[in-house]
Amino acid sequence: MLGVILDGYTLNPGDLGWDALSALCDLTVYDRTAFDISGLDEIVRRVGDAEIVFTNKTPIPAEAFSAMPHLKYIGVLATGYNIVDVEAAGKRGIVVTNIPTYGTDSVAQMTIALLLEMCNHVSAHDQAVKRGDWAKSPDWCFWTYPLIELAGKTIGIIGMGKIGQATAKIAQALGMNVLAVDSFQIKELENAHFRYVGLEDLLANSDVISLHCPLLESTKGIINKNTIAKMKNGVMIINASRGQLVVEEELSEALNSGKVAGAALDVVSSEPIKGDNPLLRAKNCIITPHIAWAPVESRRRMINIAADNLKQFLSGNPVNVVNN
Repeated sequence: MLGVILDGYTLNPGDLGWDALSALCDLTVYDRTAFDISGLDEIVRRVGDAEIVFTNKTPIPAEAFSAMPHLKYIGVLATGYNIVDVEAAGKRGIVVTNIPTYGTDSVAQMTIALLLEMCNHVSAHDQAVKRGDWAKSPDWCFWTYPLIELAGKTIGIIGMGKIGQATAKIAQALGMNVLAVDSFQIKELENAHFRYVGLEDLLANSDVISLHCPLLESTKGIINKNTIAKMKNGVMIINASRGQLVVEEELSEALNSGKVAGAALDVVSSEPIKGDNPLLRAKNCIITPHIAWAPVESRRRMINIAADNLKQFLSGNPVNVVNN
């Protein structure tokens, strides 16, 4: 069977192999594939007669399927699968799968790294030392930002799936208390330092708010001027989930006014980030280029799960199907 990866570079820029997938099909890997909804020419040409297609962020809309008559399987190399019109795929009998749990520990680790950077400003102090500020200091030490101790403070986690749970575990190890919002509550997780609450309670009582919920109509723009107004003065906000959870102009205003003391974001509403994004000019805002998922261990795990998904499909027992 012929298989194509439309955009393999981000997942595997050369430090991993494709052997697990190429053992299952005659595989062609493209680093990047241009997308133009008006033509779809490059996607259609590269898929050709392939029965198997893998994509990370290259869209496969409904309009493309009529030009891909041999296509039987689409493997999304990510957890989110909104880049594929799964309903249209299902109508044509095309199975679509995703990778649901490959980066739990990596994303939780990045969440805490962003939190620690806001509290300790390690990078800024390193740069200050290397430009000579310490050598010129009249005192034996100095700091350029307020330093914050996390023990005893409260982190509010919106979305207590696997990543939210892993983040909560690390936060508790740092001595933090955890408030959590989720429609599905695992009561066994509750203890003296962890409890489920309503959103209003979380907003009012959290020193840090971290987003780990999926992007749904109910969560889109959940961080906005109205919810921010209900938060503590000086709250810190972390988003390592989806950029559209935040109304960026309103968060930028809250940062510049000081209502929000700091924000650390690994995702933005349009990626790659556009030069006119208001958060680029906001005070005390850390932005990283959607890399929470990207440690080599996490990416290797993704390739292995993708291979298992394909193997199960070929055996007639597909798993992680998103368009049943």
